[in-house]
Amino acid sequence: MQALIERQAELSHEEISRYSRHIIMPEVGIEGQRKLKAASVLLIGTGGLGSPTALYLAAAGIGRMGLVDYDVVDESNLQRQVIHGTSTVGVRKVDSAEKRLLDLNPDIQIDKHNVPLTSENALELFAPYDVIIDGTDNFPTRYLVNDACVKLGKPNVYGSIFRFEGQLSVFYAEEGPCYRCMFPEPPPPGLVPSCAEGGVLGILPGTIGTMQATEAIKLILGIGEPMIGRMLLYDALNMEFNTIKVRKDPHCPVCGVPADEVELIDYEQFCGMPAHDHSSFSLADEEEYEGMQEISVSDLKARIDAGDDIVVLDVRDPHEWEIAAIDGTLRIPKGDIQAAKNAVIAGRKLPEETVLAQIPRDKTLMVHCRSGKRSADSINFLREAGYDPNKMYNVLGGILAWADEIDPSLPKY
Repeated sequence: MQALIERQAELSHEEISRYSRHIIMPEVGIEGQRKLKAASVLLIGTGGLGSPTALYLAAAGIGRMGLVDYDVVDESNLQRQVIHGTSTVGVRKVDSAEKRLLDLNPDIQIDKHNVPLTSENALELFAPYDVIIDGTDNFPTRYLVNDACVKLGKPNVYGSIFRFEGQLSVFYAEEGPCYRCMFPEPPPPGLVPSCAEGGVLGILPGTIGTMQATEAIKLILGIGEPMIGRMLLYDALNMEFNTIKVRKDPHCPVCGVPADEVELIDYEQFCGMPAHDHSSFSLADEEEYEGMQEISVSDLKARIDAGDDIVVLDVRDPHEWEIAAIDGTLRIPKGDIQAAKNAVIAGRKLPEETVLAQIPRDKTLMVHCRSGKRSADSINFLREAGYDPNKMYNVLGGILAWADEIDPSLPKY
């Protein structure tokens, strides 16, 4: 493996002492440590994956680190985003991360980009850095990171996490496949839940994130065998690591054409989902939910208090009901509604033989989930199963909005 960069930066006596455990290794040495100091890395996200990656790269002596994140620290982040702390709840993540990183290593340069990553700014943001590290949690941004890296000839150190499982690879079109060679098309919207919906073991991003940091250092130094053309699959429950090969697709629409012909697209439209997570989901500008009715939690509360003939349908999963729930709701998970709809459409079962038998067709349905996305999907499933769209409303903000505006005694998650 050829070193990604050949330039070097001088080390002070204090830095030689700090990095002595690196320098005494022949694979790194004084020359390698100078390369690390001369190198620059851009981290997309300072959350679960970005936290351990940034911490270990700072400790290793990467001279310049860019942080792209426009979120603020929330208490729910602290279960896995170890770069942040209780003292920085409510603080911009890039500011919180900078404070911790400079405390760990004051000799490094931190560039803060407190902006969402978009097709308009990606190339400008990526251009000054040697390695791009993808610590995002949504498909539109992953495709955007990949395509921008291919166009600029940058290596993309990829990681993803969900519940107890993680993935790791290096997509570098100069020497191997890109992300689109393995995943030409995103999964259908709603098929793969986010970490906010499905959860993640707090320790898992530590495992994958530190491996992303390892891959970045290997690329910079030109040592070992980077994960180019391979993907690591990690199962934390069984403590199993498996590696699969990823082959370059000669017909790939991105890395299969000259780099100067690669054009960044509207990735939210391509993936059919928003790139930037918000606690409250709105149907605005979402074509697949066109014409769907919405209701606020305050209006829903007024209708409940007035004794209106309505049914409040909670489509979250059972373990979520145990955390917080609205009294008197009909509780059927989104997955069960989807399965019932599919069975009816395929002619395998009659509606009364499925969970649809529990959902009345003659009453107005107020459908809610955690924040509004799963409930919107469930309404679409019910539409396809023959329910009247004029008798269904998506509850804006879901149980999170209910806890904020109606019942503050409920815990939020």
